[in-house]
Amino acid sequence: MSRDRRPHIGIYGRRNSGKSTLINSITGQQLSVVSSIPGTTTDPVKKSIELPQFGPVILFDTAGIDDMGEIGYKRVEKTLETIPLIDLALLVVSGNRFDKPEETLIQRFKELDIPFLIIHNQEDREPLNDSTATKMAMHHPASILRHHHELKTEKIIESIIAAIPESAYTLPSLLGRIINPGEMVVMITPIDESAPEGRLILPQVQTIRDVLDNDAVCVVLKENQIDKFIKNTSIRPRLVVTDSQIFNTVAQKIPEDILLTSFSILLANFKGDFEAYKKGTPFLSKLRKGDRVLILESCTHHVSCNDIGRSKLPAWINSHTGLELDYDVVAGLSPLPQPPKTYAMAIQCGGCMITRKQLISRLKPLKDHNIPLSNYGMTIAYINGIFDRAIKPFE
Repeated sequence: MSRDRRPHIGIYGRRNSGKSTLINSITGQQLSVVSSIPGTTTDPVKKSIELPQFGPVILFDTAGIDDMGEIGYKRVEKTLETIPLIDLALLVVSGNRFDKPEETLIQRFKELDIPFLIIHNQEDREPLNDSTATKMAMHHPASILRHHHELKTEKIIESIIAAIPESAYTLPSLLGRIINPGEMVVMITPIDESAPEGRLILPQVQTIRDVLDNDAVCVVLKENQIDKFIKNTSIRPRLVVTDSQIFNTVAQKIPEDILLTSFSILLANFKGDFEAYKKGTPFLSKLRKGDRVLILESCTHHVSCNDIGRSKLPAWINSHTGLELDYDVVAGLSPLPQPPKTYAMAIQCGGCMITRKQLISRLKPLKDHNIPLSNYGMTIAYINGIFDRAIKPFE
């Protein structure tokens, strides 16, 4: 099984429930500060570890969900903000305290389809009684894991590995259903002011690697080399993949019988909500005066005056609709500035820097409010009148 990324595991519970002790037991290292003082762990902290017989994972060590006071409530907010980022949750309970704080977390896990384990910690101090065990079982049908300082953690580690969803560490091929061994893929990669110095951007690198993994052939061109390539060779590629921003230019140069799409749309099919994007993109023609559009960038980067999310995309949409619409741009995985129902439409980038789970969780509140969704590449293709052609490779 290919591990394309590290699963993210969040550890949640009340203050002094032994979350940090559990992390140290699992890892066999003193990664987290252990103290009897409530609230020792403040902001969520990522820790990279190796699980025996599995491989690397990332643990989120979080603040107690019962923290109090103005600062405490902010810590709880930060803890809750990590939930959409994880693939598996460990709910740590000590004593026989299991009521609203734990139930709130479990409800959130279920809303986001996040598998979780309940670990009753510090069993040597206060064993789990039948009443609490029954209440836990109502929320989680699996047996409750028990842990104390003298108990080996092999059982817990085995249970964690078994609970990690396969989707957390394996991803389908970008191109596997589109190309066959020996076929050619031509990539059009403009080298302009937004291109990083001395290297290609991540989606371009991922595509090259995926072509090679499928035993196909990859040719990389700049947009001003397309005509010469077509004229001087008899090669007819199976697929052309271009930067979305030059979709219109490339579409005019590539014969109609050759499949054409963009890196952003490849990523939409790879890890986004492709069907929701496909259904929502035509809503661009139904936007009205006064509508607010949400632009979601799932990374943080240096912003230039020609930034695609903040400058180019809004300008192209305004030109297409003939309207001066309002836009909110959110970078990374920051909270939305306004409630989902505020927006007439949301447009998501390819999401190359985040996991599929994080991207799907990001979109879920918008989908729950029936907000039409699109993707950068699909939006640009639609505006340029080549939407059907750009999604044809995936149909």
